[in-house]
Amino acid sequence: MAAQPNNPIPASPTPVAGSQKPLIDLILDVLDDAKAEETVAVDITGKSSLADHMIVTSGRSQRHVGAVADQVITALRDNGHGKPRVEGLPHCDWVLVDAGDVILHIFRPEVREFYSLEKMWQADFAADQH
Repeated sequence: MAAQPNNPIPASPTPVAGSQKPLIDLILDVLDDAKAEETVAVDITGKSSLADHMIVTSGRSQRHVGAVADQVITALRDNGHGKPRVEGLPHCDWVLVDAGDVILHIFRPEVREFYSLEKMWQADFAADQH
């Protein structure tokens, strides 16, 4: 019987604290690699307690929207961010990926134009304007 090594190498690399790319940058890089179109990142810190950033992007078709979502989900898992909550994958008109501090919306162009989410969140809301 062969001797077992004292310090076996783990099957999957564990991310080292401090060496990880920030979550927003990871997602933006994956979107760029996946050829997502018209990507807009909105800082919603102080506007919502849901997340710190919201990203809105488009895919060219339902198939492209689904593929972009799959690439983001895989990258999040591979980089130690766990499994995000995902809505809309069966239809792929609008897929929402909730990665915690970053919420990602991937739209088909027609659906994105209809909802105009980034315009709503980019508006400056004055505190206690009443």
